[in-house]
Order: sequence, then structure tokens, then C-alpha cells
Amino acid sequence: MTASTTSAARPDGSRRRLGVFKFASCDGCQLTLLDCEDELLGIADELEIAHFLEASSDVAPGPYDLALVEGSVSTPEHLERVRRIRAESRHLVTIGACATAGGVQALRNYADVTDYLATVYARPDYIETLATSTPIAAHVPVDFELRGCPIDRGQLLEVITAFLAGRKPGIPNHSVCFSCKQRGNVCVLVAHGTPCLGPVTHAGCGALCPTYGRGCYGCFGPAGTTNLGALVPVLHRDGMNDEDIGRFLHTFNVTDFTAVEEKDLP
Repeated sequence: MTASTTSAARPDGSRRRLGVFKFASCDGCQLTLLDCEDELLGIADELEIAHFLEASSDVAPGPYDLALVEGSVSTPEHLERVRRIRAESRHLVTIGACATAGGVQALRNYADVTDYLATVYARPDYIETLATSTPIAAHVPVDFELRGCPIDRGQLLEVITAFLAGRKPGIPNHSVCFSCKQRGNVCVLVAHGTPCLGPVTHAGCGALCPTYGRGCYGCFGPAGTTNLGALVPVLHRDGMNDEDIGRFLHTFNVTDFTAVEEKDLP
């Protein structure tokens, strides 16, 4: 189902209101929404995009029926703003790895942020930052988390449609391996010895990398169920040591995969 197949209007005919907000991120997930221009035009008469700075400087205050939030909480200002957005939104959905897991910038959670500041900035005393990069759900209640770096266009349309129609989004919770089977892919891990995180990674990309002969590198975060303990010996067989595996896991979703390591590995 696409956004154009379900009415977004209220019974009284007034339009439902959408707000899109950015925290610490690269804007890639908001660009995915902009790429849905044909579908959004189809419901323009029923859905008001009230706040979306990536698309327009003409914004309206809340309340919002649905808020899409990209990016992690990384500064003191973010703490205040995310609580305000939550208070103004009937439903709040986080989109992308930064918002759902802290993003690649959460690597700083495992080091001294003052060292990074001194390395990157000539005047680190001008920078206001938190010591950690955390997902939105660490600070306010979240109604749904849409994974990916970036998110998948089709899944985004499904989430918008579902919340405006008052139903649960139909987003699968299985691994990338399932998607590979659906596409008829030969397993790059088994057949070619290519290191791949597909067995422990959340589906959503359509098995894009394995389809072109490359191993999955986990951009959609951990699947609903994982068995990293069974995958690690296979990665060792294919030439990766423990440090290599750690680097493999600690990228876009370092926070979530670290939790999987603590659960699955002795």
C-alpha cells in the first residue's frame, strides 16, 4: 500500500498535519522522504506538511498528527527540543540509524569526547556537545522506529500510511537472509566466503549489497532475533579476527550491535 491509497483527512474534512524534524544526522533520511514527491503530491489535499525545513522554510507550529524525527540527541539544545516535539505530536516515529540507535556518531560513546573535540576543532571551547550520542527513544516515548542508513523509501511510505490510517505499520522484523532468499540470491557467505552480517541484520534494504556480490554490513541494525555466537566462527573462517569483527559491527548501529554482542557472545 502506498500513501496515495488511504485517505489522510479527518472525518470533518480537515487535513492531518505532518512534522519532520532533524537532530544530529546527515539529512539522508529526510532526502528519502523528498524522493517520495509523487506519492506525497497524491495526498496533498488531505495531508498538510506543517514543518519540514528540508523542503520549505514556511513552517507552522504544532500540534502535529505525525512527527518524523531524524538524527540523534547530541547537544544540550537537543534535549529540550526533543521533549517539545514529543509534547506537540500525537504520534512520533524515528527514522534512520541516527534516530533509532545513535548513528555512527555514537562511536564517541566508547571514547573520550574531549579528545575528539581537541582533534577536530581549533577552538573546542566554542562547541556545546553532550558526551554521548543517543537515540530519540532514550529521552522520550517513541511510537515506532524505522531502521536504516538511510531508510527505505517503500517502508517510509508504509509507515506514514499506517499511522494516518490508524493501523500498525507492516514492517518485517526478519533478517536480510530472508530477503536474499526472496530474491533468489546465492549466499555470498556460504558460497563465496564473503564476510556478511546478513544473518543478524534487520531486513529493509531488499538485500541490496548481497544482490551485487557484496556482504551485508549491517546498516539496518540487528534483526528481531540474532545468533552472533554462531556467525562469529564463520567470519573467523573467512579470515576476520576479533578486531575485524568488532569494526564490522561498530558502524552505523554501534549501540544496538554492542547490545547484541553482550547478549549473544560469552
